[in-house]
Amino acid sequence: MTLLSVIIPVYRVEEFLPRCLESVLGQSFTDVEVIAVDDASDDGCADILARYARWDPRLHVVTLPANAGLGAARNAGIARATGDYVWCVDSDDWLPDGTLAAVATRLRETTPDVLVTGYARVYPDSRVKHYTVGDVTRGAVVPGVFTFAQQPGLLDVLWIACNKVFRREFLNRHGFVFGPGWYEDVAFVLPALLAAERISLLDRYCYAYRQRPAGAITFTVSRRHFEVFDQWRRVFEFLDAHPGTPTVLRSRIFQKMIWHVLQVLGHDSRVPRADRHDYFRQVCDLYRRYRPLAGVAVPGGNDGVKQRLVAVGAYWPYEALNTGWQTRGRMLRTLRSPGRRVPTGGARPTAGAVR
Repeated sequence: MTLLSVIIPVYRVEEFLPRCLESVLGQSFTDVEVIAVDDASDDGCADILARYARWDPRLHVVTLPANAGLGAARNAGIARATGDYVWCVDSDDWLPDGTLAAVATRLRETTPDVLVTGYARVYPDSRVKHYTVGDVTRGAVVPGVFTFAQQPGLLDVLWIACNKVFRREFLNRHGFVFGPGWYEDVAFVLPALLAAERISLLDRYCYAYRQRPAGAITFTVSRRHFEVFDQWRRVFEFLDAHPGTPTVLRSRIFQKMIWHVLQVLGHDSRVPRADRHDYFRQVCDLYRRYRPLAGVAVPGGNDGVKQRLVAVGAYWPYEALNTGWQTRGRMLRTLRSPGRRVPTGGARPTAGAVR
């Protein structure tokens, strides 16, 4: 049986698709099948997939009759997979050289339910920002396998699916599938990590995560950003159905939820201006509904200020502070842009915390 099935959902990415395919099919490790799911892409992706499938029989193409969205396309690919493990790779991203061999070695060494790897954000100006998983244990020796409760620092690793490799039998046994809507990774990755009895780390740059404004939901002004609430509700429904989760871990997940939904609101390029008050009300609803009975420690800095305002439903003070943070951030970016000098003779301003 094939060790690894790489699932590649494809939609309107003809500019990036060849690099993605070659980064997988061109590696020295060959015990891999690639399942590309054409999500009714209306550009040249179908021709590209057909050409690569003729070149390499390890590539299998699944064509959906209508555009179903990222989660549904991933589900279709996983359903077609035969490998022991599945890895969802987005079609505008790529795998660095040597990645498959390193991942395969770690899978065979630890036989995890979930393998979490390092990754990097690659920006249009060629900047690369690496994210490791080596600091999950805060300097302590990381065991070969562990559970989420044993290493809650794993929550600080971005909960995207593409830097995680899942045992296919584990997903099937628990019935984990990607749900509909934007931010679908949240409600897939976190329950999977909570259910996993064996999690392992590979502290290596294994995934190139392309950052591109055009076509990204994070740069799309839409009411669909409200779908983030549904994803987090699914996470807490899972927690409620599995009451054995330690209180400390549930509290940390709650903190991450509030941080995340406020991050969405903190960007002008996401929630429409006319819908911001409604969005804030729903943040407050989440806070009241899922706040741990024993209370929750309020973080410091701007995040703590924002959380206190949510706790009392103070929308207008939140908006005033958020506008101030954004204005200061824009001024700093202008001052730090090439060709400009920061005026001397005074203290340099510090960046705001709205990200």
